[in-house]
Order: sequence, then structure tokens, then C-alpha cells
Amino acid sequence: MMKKWWIGLCLTLLLFSNAGWAQGGKTYDNLILPSVLMKKRMSYALYLPPGYHFSKKTYPVLYLLHGAGENHTAWLRSGNLKEIADRLIESGAIDPLIIVMPDAGMSYYMNSSSGEVRYEDYFFREFKPYIESLYRVEKGKRFTSVAGFSMGGYGALLYALHHPEQFRTCVALSPGVRTDEEMEALSEKDYNARYRIALGPHAEGVPHVSPYYAENYSILNLIARMPEEQKKEVRFYIDCGDDDFLYKGNSMLHILLRDHGIPHEFRIRDGGHNWAYWQAGLRDGLLYIQSGLRR
Repeated sequence: MMKKWWIGLCLTLLLFSNAGWAQGGKTYDNLILPSVLMKKRMSYALYLPPGYHFSKKTYPVLYLLHGAGENHTAWLRSGNLKEIADRLIESGAIDPLIIVMPDAGMSYYMNSSSGEVRYEDYFFREFKPYIESLYRVEKGKRFTSVAGFSMGGYGALLYALHHPEQFRTCVALSPGVRTDEEMEALSEKDYNARYRIALGPHAEGVPHVSPYYAENYSILNLIARMPEEQKKEVRFYIDCGDDDFLYKGNSMLHILLRDHGIPHEFRIRDGGHNWAYWQAGLRDGLLYIQSGLRR
């Protein structure tokens, strides 16, 4: 009788565990971190891989950033993140990982020139340490990646360039990289819509490419000034559609990376600046991240 009871219990636990895996990963779309630096409650979303709650394992982590006009739920609402990650994990193409999606508003992931919005400081001093303390994240550069689309692709590049000691891989999908000429050509309306919070409102006679931006936040300038010892620190993957309005800045990014001998992968596929493109890009980006983990 005892033997039958024990077998029944084991079968029940096995079925329960398998049911957890069959359902795939778990997502949470409105988690909160009270921030001292941002002086408000900051939202984030989360993907925990299948089996997370049934194990004590630690997992690689991907910080996945949203674009302009979106928020922390963008990849869950429009990016098909759960299905893409679940399928890749189930097939064995990638190992289970934790994916964290912070809300950055229209900060462009910068510390603002006014000093009022300290988003970059928040990310590295509060948010990332909080995630590493609360979830079973495999700590260390090798297991940490950053990715994003559009403004988030810009943010991913920025963080990998400013903090190469913290990220092994950077995946930038249609990143919001503009040449100086493109920045100056933005209309007052477009400039303010994109950069008012980060760089201040447009002022008559003041160039869009301010010294603050040029020195600290121009991706192209940061690439051009990259120290020799940093050039192989991060694995870069850049993907931009052939019909994307950001083609010029992304092409120049590729040229600069090549000219300065910085290893990277650069993809141009058929498509524009839209979710259909980024969903396919996310799949390929996750595979690229995995290739770094298995080295």
C-alpha cells in the first residue's frame, strides 16, 4: 500500500513539473522598484524560463530595452517575446535564461543634460543590482547581455560601450543611431519629441549636437574613440532593415566598427522599422547570445 502511495505521489509531482514546462516560461508585466535616483516608482517586466520555480539553478540574464513611445511591456505586448523564447528553449536552441525589461520612458537611457533624469545611473546603481539580488541570476560579464530595438537598440549600444566590463553580448535591432548631420537636420518638433527629456528642448541657434551629447552619448563618437584594449570586450550584433529610416546611421556604425577593427556581426534584411522585423531579429539575437554562452 505504501509503495503504491509513493509511486502515485511521484507520478503526480512529475506531471505537475511537466505541466510547468509545457506552459513555458512565466511573464510578469507590472513589477515595481521604488527608485531613490529617479524619485519615483519604476516599472519593469520579467520573463522567467520554464522550470524556474521548480529549481534552484541560476540563469543567464538579458536586459531587453524598449523603443521610443513604448514602455516595459512592449516586448510582451507586441514583440511575441514569450512564444519566441519558449520555442527556442523547448527546442534546445538556447539555454533557459531570465529576460528583464525595464521602463525608461523617453530618457533615451541617458543621464539628462539637466541632471534631472538620471536614468543611466538608476540602471547601473539601483536596477541591475536589484535584479541580481532578487532573482537567481548567474552573475558576471559572461552571463549578462543587453539588447533592444530602436531607442532601446541605442540604449543597448550605449550601455555596452559605457560599461563593457558588465556585458558579454550586445544585440541592437534598428538602433536609433544618427550621424551628426542627421541630428542637425531634425525638425524642432522631431528633436523635441525624441530628445527633449534627455538633451533639453530645442533652443533657437543652439546646435542639436551639443558638447554634452557629442562627448558622452554619440554612439559614433564613442566607437571612434574606443580604446584598443576595449575592442574585443563585447560581442556586438547589429540588425537594420533595408527600408528602415535609420539606415544611414546604422551603415555608418558598421563602417566605423570595421574601420576601427572592432569585431561585430552586421545584418541587413528585407524590412522596415516595425515589430515584424524586430520579432525575427529577437529570435536571431537570442541565438547569437547563446553562441557566446556556449564558447
